[in-house]
Amino acid sequence: MTTTTTAVIDLDLPGATINRHVYGHFAEHLGRCIYGGFWVGEDSPVANVRGIRSDVVEALRAISIPNLRWPGGCFADDYHWRDGIGPRESRPRMVNSHWGDVVEDNAFGTHEFMDLCELLGADPYVSGNVGSGSVAEMSEWVEYLTRGDDSPMAALRRANGREQPWRVPFWGLGNEAWGCGGNLRAEQFASLARQYATYTRNHGGNQLYRIAAGANEADLHWTETLMRSFDDLAADPAGSAGPFQAVSLHYYTMAGSWSDKGDATGFSTDEWYVTMARARRMEDLLTRHSTVMDRYDPHRKVGLVVDEWGTWWNVEKGTNPGFLYQQNTLRDALVASVHLDAFHRHAERVVMANIAQTVNVLQAMILTDPDTGALVLTPTYHVFAMNTGHHDAAALAVHLRDVETRAVDATDLPLISASASVKGDTALVSLSNLDAETDRTLVLDLRGRDVVGHTARVLTATALDAHNTPERLDTVAPTDHAGVRPHTRGLEVDLPAHSYVTVALELR
Repeated sequence: MTTTTTAVIDLDLPGATINRHVYGHFAEHLGRCIYGGFWVGEDSPVANVRGIRSDVVEALRAISIPNLRWPGGCFADDYHWRDGIGPRESRPRMVNSHWGDVVEDNAFGTHEFMDLCELLGADPYVSGNVGSGSVAEMSEWVEYLTRGDDSPMAALRRANGREQPWRVPFWGLGNEAWGCGGNLRAEQFASLARQYATYTRNHGGNQLYRIAAGANEADLHWTETLMRSFDDLAADPAGSAGPFQAVSLHYYTMAGSWSDKGDATGFSTDEWYVTMARARRMEDLLTRHSTVMDRYDPHRKVGLVVDEWGTWWNVEKGTNPGFLYQQNTLRDALVASVHLDAFHRHAERVVMANIAQTVNVLQAMILTDPDTGALVLTPTYHVFAMNTGHHDAAALAVHLRDVETRAVDATDLPLISASASVKGDTALVSLSNLDAETDRTLVLDLRGRDVVGHTARVLTATALDAHNTPERLDTVAPTDHAGVRPHTRGLEVDLPAHSYVTVALELR
């Protein structure tokens, strides 16, 4: 049975701009994300540029990766940047106590990360150490990276082979200060955030966008405490926020509890729906945190940065439990589409988001096989690829009518998720059918502008836990979608069960 719903979109009423940085990524020193993922070393048989794996760079450039967050995560508040500069053979080793209790040789440090960002064409987002570091240490790192004259840190950078300063737009003031970043109270951290922000200075033409470590899930008290720490944000509509410019938010989706999160594959249909309902919770979290922020910041000077989000499953059997390696299935792809829809709807406040993580960890874009060296693009990667048209486009409201729901976890889960945007004479509509079993038909009621052409893509598979492997790289991959037809109101779109569809429109 196929059911029909309607999506009304006023193409001539653009809203807030969807910042391309909501399609950001996250690379922590965790498992095989850095070592064996991005970094293979200059002597590796795997093709590389100065030790950075070439096919990983190529794949990420293809989805226009806008920014990359590094070195953590929890790792950031154990990381001392001076250990990762200078000749590699002279760098001290360190213990990665959070992730596997392994010893690292610091082969991948500041210069390697900045080289990676330049190869990717991505803006660096550096997460500074508040938990075990010092104000002076962080201040000097900013100077080392961004100052162009003969200051002590600029001279040290030149001695290590980099003449010109780098451009570093995004700077994190700690990470999860309520937990692994120091187990601080909100009031303690709010004072520290102001202090650290003061000493992360703008050097030359480099302007830092400082992001204070924000709340875990629904901790509204943490967000309110940070917002109260600002000087009067309501007084001057044209003024800027300071001493920091944004606060972060972390939320992970799982089907079970923290101690038993559920398996990445082999899950039940009920677990599929629980996962989708929990992914939809991001919408509620954004609304609640934004409401708190609006109370103190009616002009929306302060950004909300969701710099950790995604699925978190039990690790794959036989792998190091501290490496957080998990398979990535069609279910993960739909979790991503639901989150991205929410970010689009909250474009006036959400200025950046970073999926966790980019390679081989949690909800990865890319998996690299340690035995064969093969590179696997995950279903989640393909959602990001299908959505590049939303980057820096103006959000369009999507009014859904007659959407069926399913009772899950004492909530009603809408079985269709949608968002849209417009840029010049093009628009992109993203549609997710979260129903595990039923095909649906959706009428796009397109108003305000003439639609003179369209193309569509679909991402789906036979099994809910379908995934790509080195032997079968395209089990879950987008294809052209023929199920789009003219309709008296605009277009009629077939949405297969458990599918993601994008419709690109040419406008006049």
